Amino acid sequence: MKAESLPAPATSAERDWVEGELVRSLMRTQRSTQWLALTLVAIVVGILWDDNYPVLVLSWIALWAAVAFWRLWVIQQYQNEVRTRSTEDQIAFFRRHRLVWPMSALVWGLMTQLYFDRAPLGDQYICWLVLAGLAMFSVNSLSARVRVMRAYLDLLAGTALALMAWRMVVELRLQGPTYHWWVALLLLIFWQVLRHSGQRLHATLRRNFELQYRNMQLIESLTRQTQAALDAVEIKNRFLASAAHDIRQPVHALGLYADWLGSEPELVHELAPKIVDATKAVNQLFDSLFDVARLDSGKVKLNIEAVDVAKLLRNLELQYRPLCEAKGLRFRLHVCPGTVRSDPILLQRIVGNLISNAVKYTPRGGVLVASRSTRAGLRIEIWDTGLGIAPAHQREIFREFYKVPGHAGTEDGFGLGLYIVARLTHILGHPLTFTSRVGSGTVFRLSLQPTDPPAASERAVAVVAQMFPSRDGGG
Repeated sequence: MKAESLPAPATSAERDWVEGELVRSLMRTQRSTQWLALTLVAIVVGILWDDNYPVLVLSWIALWAAVAFWRLWVIQQYQNEVRTRSTEDQIAFFRRHRLVWPMSALVWGLMTQLYFDRAPLGDQYICWLVLAGLAMFSVNSLSARVRVMRAYLDLLAGTALALMAWRMVVELRLQGPTYHWWVALLLLIFWQVLRHSGQRLHATLRRNFELQYRNMQLIESLTRQTQAALDAVEIKNRFLASAAHDIRQPVHALGLYADWLGSEPELVHELAPKIVDATKAVNQLFDSLFDVARLDSGKVKLNIEAVDVAKLLRNLELQYRPLCEAKGLRFRLHVCPGTVRSDPILLQRIVGNLISNAVKYTPRGGVLVASRSTRAGLRIEIWDTGLGIAPAHQREIFREFYKVPGHAGTEDGFGLGLYIVARLTHILGHPLTFTSRVGSGTVFRLSLQPTDPPAASERAVAVVAQMFPSRDGGG
């Protein structure tokens, strides 16, 4: 026999939402109950007017009207001020005014004084039907808040039984008709049946709202996952389209140079550098694509150790100074001794990409690479006197395949350098900021806060989970 699965435990958010919906469900029915109560009052007064002293009937009407106006005021306040507020506000409002319903039950219970053993049996029968119908209707309308429903039923039945007991024991001294006892017994049984039914109805209503909440959460989760999947497909499509577009030019150039070299081998000294440049461009694109692929697959291997920042920058100087000089740019290096806990390979990749961008987008002037000691620790800065980045594009430059429109030099790039930088700095926990002015240049500042290996690993996993949420759940 297959074991029945237990429902998942409700979260605090679910409980709050369900409580709020129960309040809303109860309040939605209250305006119609006011009209029903007014109709029943008219019926009762019409039946009992000739059976009692008018002053007693009028006193009961006045008492009912006072409670009815109180209840109507509560309903109106809810509709005007609370209905659209948060769940907490609705629950707080209901708690402040919950006594209005038991007070209404007390007034209806006092009606027993007007007819029990004081009106003809036919009139008593009609009044008992009115009271029974009112009790059953209250179970349906108040079951959303089980404590209020119980208080209503208890006060209604308790008041009626107390008045009956006064009449039977004190006034009639147990000498009244036998049917009084049967009526009291039936009222007791009816009272308990209604309490039990109300409890079950409340459980059903609560369960329905819990299922509704979980269905909404499931739909929202599926919607997010579907959108994430569509976004991932779009990213990969753009990835492939942009990669294919960017790789076409250097590969096409390689083909032209090879054909040219085959037909005119004496031009080898002129064509060889061009072939080398085209090959470097292809290799650079594949390096970037492999970096992105490793980031997206979560296969970034972290090797956190003490990194000599001055030595790292001098190694990068050997690589990028020739590029600067080839463009007629000045390359300056200012180092401050110090070490930081980080991944040396990834950190070199970050700084190298920033220097490469600076060289690429600086037509004249120069590039300064510096490490500085601050109160927060070491900081690496990359200054250039290049084109600068307009404010409209400063939030977009870290997106994959984004190229600033109209920037000289973007035709040779792939739009992946700063995307990779942003992802790696986030993983290593090295905050990156920058300032830029169009026509004056840009400065990137990399704060070398010590990398915590467990936290870095979690951030690496989180980066993948953010792009591919479906990997977090079961298959």
